[in-house]
Amino acid sequence: MPLTFAELNQRSLEIFRQLVDTYVETGEPVGSRTLSRRLRTPLSPATVRNVMADLEEAGLLYAPHTSAGRLPTDDGLRFFVHGLLELGDINEQERCHINQLVESTGQSVDTILEQATTLLSGLSRCAGLVMAPKIDSPLKHIEFVHLSPGRSLVILISEDGVVENRLIEVPAGITPSTLKEATNYLNARLTGRTLGQAKNLIVEELGHFQAHLNELAAKVVAAGLAVWAGGDQGGSLIIKGQSHLLQGVTEVTELEQIRQLFQVLETKETLHELLDASIKADGVQIFIGSDNNLFKLSGCSLVVSPYHNSRHEIVGAIGVIGPARMNYGKIIPLVDYTAKMVGKLIGSTAS
Repeated sequence: MPLTFAELNQRSLEIFRQLVDTYVETGEPVGSRTLSRRLRTPLSPATVRNVMADLEEAGLLYAPHTSAGRLPTDDGLRFFVHGLLELGDINEQERCHINQLVESTGQSVDTILEQATTLLSGLSRCAGLVMAPKIDSPLKHIEFVHLSPGRSLVILISEDGVVENRLIEVPAGITPSTLKEATNYLNARLTGRTLGQAKNLIVEELGHFQAHLNELAAKVVAAGLAVWAGGDQGGSLIIKGQSHLLQGVTEVTELEQIRQLFQVLETKETLHELLDASIKADGVQIFIGSDNNLFKLSGCSLVVSPYHNSRHEIVGAIGVIGPARMNYGKIIPLVDYTAKMVGKLIGSTAS
């Protein structure tokens, strides 16, 4: 059973809080002498050591084999974040940088999200990530654009202002007029329908040979449908600023942890599942270490918040991945405010 706050007296809570604060600042094991100098109420190193031993027995601290100091366990960090953390506020410069996103006009949602993720990564000094919304709202427009022989770009625009670009393989010999025919055919059936509704209608028409399309245009439409069929699992995942994870890392064990996290970030699958699950609950969520299989080996944490569209529906999530000793008091408000601004901007893009 995890400890409750009622089971720790004020002296133990204060020592534990100071130890975590010191660990966040330095990344090093914290000793009793260091803590005794930082406490508001003076205590001897011997007294502090006794309290630290009790906290270790409770599973909140552990002693790495290379040092006599103590570090918080994953349970200890969760205990700290959910009960002892004093949230700060973003400063005026940070607020100004984030607000500039809202002043952006004429940009696609994908571009907005990339900029927001890069900005959040820079302000937090962690890796930023965002799950872009999937198109499940009524569609406004579709366009086929010729790229090269055998390849075209499909641009989907939803009524929410979400823009999604996908590459498709098309038959050789496709002309601009054929792409235009396919575009006109689809727009006549897509507008005002969700992607799923439009697909069902078009598949039925093509199956019964009721579509008034020439053979090549029909193949373009079918190629588009084949690509869309794989696009219903969720929005795309954007990751920026992974290099921040290497800053301040000197120990071989830490480098190995970051290497393992990079491997996970490359595949994106597990992270995508985690973000997809996170958008089912509102508000900032924090995953620390062994909270999730993704972080068991890497020793990292995720702070993530969903964002909303103009109908106040959760459509995606934005957050940061960083070391377990990240500055939660600063980063949680940063993620929360950025998510609100992203939602505001997506809402204005759709209007």
